[in-house]
Amino acid sequence: MTGKKADSLQLGPKDLVKLLEEKQVKLIDVRTPEERCLAYIKGDQFATQELTQEIMETWSKETAIVLYCHRGERSLEAVTHLSAQGFTHVKSLRGGIDAWSREIDPLLPRYE
Repeated sequence: MTGKKADSLQLGPKDLVKLLEEKQVKLIDVRTPEERCLAYIKGDQFATQELTQEIMETWSKETAIVLYCHRGERSLEAVTHLSAQGFTHVKSLRGGIDAWSREIDPLLPRYE
């Protein structure tokens, strides 16, 4: 996905900081367990099968959700899926945890 559609489904790390400070968003890590062992963003939730089922079955479609992965590609695909399921306030972290480490938390390990 490219262009304006992709841009409308993403937000930058600095925008996420503000939402997290205001406690106005649920932050979901959609990476693999191996990636999560390397680094994660404090206050997030890991997208286990159980959490995914809970989101689909019990969360309000208006819940503000930000998904992240390593560089923002997988989370953008997941945002597209949730949007197709009727979720109206879901975004992907542009640049993923890699951008978070570069722009917000330089002590957070980066990986390839």
